[in-house]
Amino acid sequence: MKRTIAIVGGTGAEGSGLAWRWARAGEKILIGSRDAARAAARAAEIASRVLGAEIEGRENAAAVAESDLVVLTVPFSAQAATLKQIQPAFRPGAALIDTTVPLAATVGGRATRTVGVWQGSAAEQAAELVPDGVCVAAAFHALSSELLRGEGRVECDVVVCANDAGARKTAMELAEKIPGIRAVNGGPLETARIAEQLTALLIGLNVRYKVRAVGIRFTGLPIPDPQL
Repeated sequence: MKRTIAIVGGTGAEGSGLAWRWARAGEKILIGSRDAARAAARAAEIASRVLGAEIEGRENAAAVAESDLVVLTVPFSAQAATLKQIQPAFRPGAALIDTTVPLAATVGGRATRTVGVWQGSAAEQAAELVPDGVCVAAAFHALSSELLRGEGRVECDVVVCANDAGARKTAMELAEKIPGIRAVNGGPLETARIAEQLTALLIGLNVRYKVRAVGIRFTGLPIPDPQL
């Protein structure tokens, strides 16, 4: 099913990589940015690579106001401020997919470490900052932005955590629109605190092995998930 996906912070490496992949899959994309002109430029760049792509740029709040599905792809240091800024623009009943990882690097520390979040995880913090009725799923923490922006398959599992079954299903469907990705049901939103920590581990592995695209695969799982 085609839907309109607003990607807040969509001019960054992860956001533009997801926009590129979903545009190729036939989704309608609104790239959001604090700077509408920058968002429009990035949308035009992606459109030039995807024949028939439905992709446009907007200021963040304007993108959110036009979609029932919002993907947040900003650094942890900008998460709370961004959500507070776009909060009034959320449509009733919209879903938010939060990709935020509380890496210490975003507040001046090391990229191989995370910082503590009072709510337990960045995703749980996001859930406190969106309007009532907006469902939050956590996903896409462990994807290489370099692979996302490339042409090949992304051989990686994506763990999706959510309290709402509909938000979880939507996030898993979107994940599997990217060739090579398998979506894994990570359980309730509180489990996101574990999934987010994996990103710091992967960054450390990239550094030690001098590579740039380490991913995760889980073995022994029944697919499709019998709980869905």
